[in-house]
Amino acid sequence: MLYIIGLGLGDESDITLRGLEAVKKSQKIYMDRKSFMGNQSHLLIERWWKKGREATTHSDLVVRPKKLGVNVEVVHNASVMNDVGICRLQLYHYGETVSTPFFTEIWRPDSFYEKIKKNRALGLHTLCLLDIRVKEPAFESLCRGGKKQYEPPRYMTVNTAIEQLLEVEQKRGDSVYSEETECVGFARLGAEDQKILSGTMKQSESVDCGAPLHCLVIVGKTHPVEEEMLEFYIYGTAN
Repeated sequence: MLYIIGLGLGDESDITLRGLEAVKKSQKIYMDRKSFMGNQSHLLIERWWKKGREATTHSDLVVRPKKLGVNVEVVHNASVMNDVGICRLQLYHYGETVSTPFFTEIWRPDSFYEKIKKNRALGLHTLCLLDIRVKEPAFESLCRGGKKQYEPPRYMTVNTAIEQLLEVEQKRGDSVYSEETECVGFARLGAEDQKILSGTMKQSESVDCGAPLHCLVIVGKTHPVEEEMLEFYIYGTAN
C-alpha cells in the first residue's frame, strides 16, 4: 500500500486523523520538499514517526505503482484550490488556474497571459499560484560540476507577481488587465496569522503581505454579494 497524504496549509497540526494514522503505520515516509512544511520535514518525521526520508511527489508516484499492482490511497486535506474561498469570491466563478514563475534575465515566460485573457473574457476570476524555489541547483555549481550547491529557498510574493504580470501586460498590450484591475492577495492561508487583502493591482504591488506562502486572485466580473464581502478585505481594513 502506498499512501499519499495531504498535510493541509498551516502547520503539522493540520494533518487529518486518518492521515496521521496512515503515517504511523507506514514503514517508510517521504516528505515533499516543495511544500512550505518541507523545510521542517526532518522535524515532522521525528515527531510523527521515528524514521523516514525526504522526497518530492508527482503524479508519477500514482501511475507507476498502479502499473506494478500496488494499491494507492490518497488521504485528502485542505488545499489552496478550495481555501481561497475564504475571501467569498464564489468558487464556481473561477476560470483556469495559472502558475506564475520567477523571471530571470534570460527567461521571462508569459504563457499564463492567454489563460488570464480567456478567463477575463468570460468574466471569471483567475487564481495565480506563485512560484516556489526550494533546493534549486546553483547555476555556477552546474557549470563547474562536482558537489552540488543550492540556491537559498525563494517564495514569490504578491508584490513580485503583480510586478511581473504588469510587465507582461505592457509587453503584450491586449489590455487584459491594468494597474486598476481588482485583485485579492493571500498570505499563509490556513494559518492563524493568514492575511487577505483586496484592492487594485497598483495597491497590491506596494503592500507587504508578510511571510510566505502567497497566492493571488485576479478578480473577474463580480456579483453584488461578492463585492460586499470583498469590502471586508480592502487594503487598510483589519482582517
